[in-house]
Amino acid sequence: MASEKGESPTEYIVHHLKHLKVGEGFWTFHIDTLLMSSLLAAAVAAFLYVGARRATAAGGAPTGLRNFVEMIYEFIDNQVADVYHGNRAFLVALALSLFTWIVAMNSMDLLPIDLPGKVAGLFGAEYFRVLPTADLNGTIAMAVVVLCLIIIYAVRAKGVGGYLHEWFTAPFGNNPLLWVPNFALNVVELLAKPVSLSMRLFGNMYAGELLFMLIALLSMGFVASLGGAALFVGQIIAGTFWAIFHILIVLLQAYIFMILPIVYISMAEEHH
Repeated sequence: MASEKGESPTEYIVHHLKHLKVGEGFWTFHIDTLLMSSLLAAAVAAFLYVGARRATAAGGAPTGLRNFVEMIYEFIDNQVADVYHGNRAFLVALALSLFTWIVAMNSMDLLPIDLPGKVAGLFGAEYFRVLPTADLNGTIAMAVVVLCLIIIYAVRAKGVGGYLHEWFTAPFGNNPLLWVPNFALNVVELLAKPVSLSMRLFGNMYAGELLFMLIALLSMGFVASLGGAALFVGQIIAGTFWAIFHILIVLLQAYIFMILPIVYISMAEEHH
């Protein structure tokens, strides 16, 4: 608890918002974000691999883990099929990876707020944030990959010349006087996509993490008194209700980050 370290509420929150990092300035690396996102990616990959390996010969009804993995795959495949009408094999794999990975990362917010720091402290780390999606560096990195895929799919569908031609002729037409406005609007439109993707996920998860910290402060300085007991019980009730509601946010934000790249890629292939 915060009171164990004699911290004020401000110090408690500031401490929990600091990253385990190395380097300075632009070349600062958040070790906790890199470590947790990598470990969770490996865990999700192993989970899906084991589920896929349990596939049996035709004729047997799927059960257990295989059934659960197939449900996730079919759900994502249907969502991609509704948005993208070309060969969707790669995009289904992309959507499946994004959805399951982001759900796993977002779910770290449901761990007891002080537990990750205490575990990290056993290894000599003073700071450790366990929620990768509450780090803007992490969400921007994912969004940049999506941006590259948007450009790749657009070039594949239209060719380099056709893609560059659209930058100067859409949406206002091929009038040379409108080339600069067209180009400026297309730059804004393209950059707005990764920015909105990264900021939406980061903002929601950061706010959720911060609210868990505020709830934890209800029992700060807890003593064996009626008032202290009431605050402690209030913390348990508020934390439980927020955790249940937060599960919806965890899934919703993963779904949004999964489906919007498919929408953007589908739009990128359209000819104007």
